[in-house]
Amino acid sequence: MPTITVLGAGAMGSALCRPLADAGWDVRLWGTWLDDHLLDAVEAGKPHPRTNVPLAPGVATFRSAQLEQALDGAQVVVMSVASVGVPRVAELALPGIAKADALWMTSKGFSEADDGRIGLLPEAIRSIAAAKGVTLPPLVAIAGPVKANECAQALPTATIFGCRDGEVSRSYAAQAATANYAIAHTDDETGVEVCAPMKNVYAIALGVADGLEEKTGVPHHNLKAAAFAQAIAEMSLLGAQLGADPATAYGLPGVGDLEVTGLSGRNKVYGVRLGRGEQPQEALAEMDRLEQTVEGVPATALAVRFVEQIGGGLAERMPLLAAVNRLLNDAGVDPMTEVARAVLPVKPTL
Repeated sequence: MPTITVLGAGAMGSALCRPLADAGWDVRLWGTWLDDHLLDAVEAGKPHPRTNVPLAPGVATFRSAQLEQALDGAQVVVMSVASVGVPRVAELALPGIAKADALWMTSKGFSEADDGRIGLLPEAIRSIAAAKGVTLPPLVAIAGPVKANECAQALPTATIFGCRDGEVSRSYAAQAATANYAIAHTDDETGVEVCAPMKNVYAIALGVADGLEEKTGVPHHNLKAAAFAQAIAEMSLLGAQLGADPATAYGLPGVGDLEVTGLSGRNKVYGVRLGRGEQPQEALAEMDRLEQTVEGVPATALAVRFVEQIGGGLAERMPLLAAVNRLLNDAGVDPMTEVARAVLPVKPTL
């Protein structure tokens, strides 16, 4: 089987190694300069500190200074670092990526160009490659309802591969699937990439409803359900504005991924903290201390600018995005009021 190099030894990068190894790939895991303590643990045979699951047997590990060695001869490269680190790692890994047959991406988020314009992460990588005069291989966006610890344990998981060339995503889906790691495929790269960061934003709103229950002792399931429906509608709308299939948000990348993130993801946990009364910056600082990256926070700010950049009245049609943004930036707002105002339909006029 081909050799695949996963860039980023965090929770998702290490977890992805399991189904790849089970599918027969020759798997390499490279850690950034921030991942040494994670590699220390798995190389010592201990569970991964982020997933509490040992690394899949047979996976070769590489430290940050061994990037060239890790990429040598790799047919596929997987970008699996936090969104903020994608441009730097992409630039460092570009020679190896250019030689590969494909670049897969589990990293989720937006990027900001030098001119201030906001784009999806694949466009940032393509811009970096263009500036260096490098031709990239096909890019495959990976998303869907995948909790890293469950994936690492080979528990039943469904994901989706999205590539502009539908035959590429279909082929790799067939090569990487296992009995417990099912892979759908699509040619809607844009739709998959829109849902990937936006579900982190909206999971914060879902968490608010759970936090309100913790605070008051009264369930707010109706509010959470209404927020879920509004979130999917807004993801579909944003994707359509960018030329994506509106239906993509109603499948694994949107409904599926938001469901699992809204149950127990870090963005949901952050929303719980807000719902039970913690201040935004204090809650974020505590999660940073616990090494719990809340990607929905930077994604919200960038998403708001992205939507404003698109224009055409789109911002007014995405009230839940605006509500989450206010929650993160105004300590004086009431979380229940903000979320409810965004997701409860306006009373019809007679």
